[in-house]
Amino acid sequence: MGRKVIAITDGDQLAEKAVAKIAEKIGARFISRSAGNPTPLSGRELVEMIKGTPHDPVVVLLDDRGHHGVGKGEAALAYLAKHPDIELIGVVAVASNIPGAKGTPVDFSITNEGKIYKGPVNKDGDPSEERFLTGDTVSVLPELSVPLIVGTGDTGKMGGKDAHQAGSPITLKAVETILTKVEELNRDRQETGEKRN
Repeated sequence: MGRKVIAITDGDQLAEKAVAKIAEKIGARFISRSAGNPTPLSGRELVEMIKGTPHDPVVVLLDDRGHHGVGKGEAALAYLAKHPDIELIGVVAVASNIPGAKGTPVDFSITNEGKIYKGPVNKDGDPSEERFLTGDTVSVLPELSVPLIVGTGDTGKMGGKDAHQAGSPITLKAVETILTKVEELNRDRQETGEKRN
């Protein structure tokens, strides 16, 4: 298996501050150079940096800056998802107000109240009645093989409820939930394999 990576589809300064604190708290590595609006690194450059980290999980930020179609963030996301040395274990799909943007289904979302919601949320982290989460860096997700897609509102914002000064509890919960679910999946696979032997 390759390096375990979690991608968060946001890249502005507040997202960078939030994710730096989250990575420190959970003992993950954060590729701070992935921050930017749009994403400043290509998929290939990201892979090299991820492979150079001393341990995983590794957290990266990817952002299209409102670009319609496949922008730099989505191109890098697709590259990571398909790379043999990378195990993209989950994506935090961040909602944004992009008119006409294609959305993505989510496995579930974390609302701005920190609750798990079986559906998408909007940019403010409020539960949405829509079928898909809308954001500028998420439309490529339905075409990729990602074990878990968790929706959230705007990283580090949500009316102050995800502020980095407070430890970004909404985004933290999304990342921790991905790590927990992946551990559960791996345990189930091991148990199934042991039963077969």
